[in-house]
Amino acid sequence: MISARAIEILHQVNASLRSVLTRLRPEQTRCLNIKPQDFSNLLTDLLQGAECLRNLPANAHDASQAEKESSEYRKNLEQLKQFLPDVHGRLLAERARLENTRLHLAAATAWAQARKKTL
Repeated sequence: MISARAIEILHQVNASLRSVLTRLRPEQTRCLNIKPQDFSNLLTDLLQGAECLRNLPANAHDASQAEKESSEYRKNLEQLKQFLPDVHGRLLAERARLENTRLHLAAATAWAQARKKTL
C-alpha cells in the first residue's frame, strides 16, 4: 500500500525536519552544532517529502492523516524558509571568525619561527 507508506515516510520526514529546525533556531549564536551532513540530510528529507506528497492517498480512509502530515510538512517548510537566511548569515560570520583565527595563528607561528632564528 504505497499511499500508507507515503504517509508514514512523510511522518518521519516531519520528525526529522522538526529536529533540524530545533538545531537551526535563530537563538543559536554559533554554528558549532551544525555539520555539513545536516544539510545533506535536510536535502534528502525535502526530496523524500516532495515525493511523498505526490503519492498521498485520495481515498477518505487515509485522507485526514494525509492532510495532517502534509500540513505539518508545509509548516516545517515555512519555518525552514524563515530560518535559512539567518543560518546563512551565521555561517558566514563563523567562517569570517575562523579565517581571522587562522590568520592570527599564522602570524603567531611566523613570529615564533623568526624568534627562533634570532636566538
